[in-house]
Amino acid sequence: QVQLVESGGGLVQPGGSLRLSCVASGIIFRRYAMAWYRQAPGKQRELVAAVTDGRNTNYADSVKGRFTISRDSAKNTVYLQMNSLKPEDTAVYYCNAEVSSPYRDYWGHGTQVTVSS
Repeated sequence: QVQLVESGGGLVQPGGSLRLSCVASGIIFRRYAMAWYRQAPGKQRELVAAVTDGRNTNYADSVKGRFTISRDSAKNTVYLQMNSLKPEDTAVYYCNAEVSSPYRDYWGHGTQVTVSS
């Protein structure tokens, strides 16, 4: 059974930092591209950051220079370090694992991030 379990969300003031973690089980972690998405109330889910199995990364323009995605294959974990947080970063953040051959796509249940003073 595949599980992606996120943690690390919470309430933080503008300008603060949080680190999200996602522990994967039931998959061969090193084969999967891992990503973080977010969904704010009334908005569509959007890609925040992704890291391939080859450790290439890409980021949404809105988070470039503030967020960093990384992965630790020894721990089957992907991280999202979020610095200089803004109120518009408030959303539920979801972990995603994807592999292309054969295609598989898995999601975590999400963790709430609220940026407010």
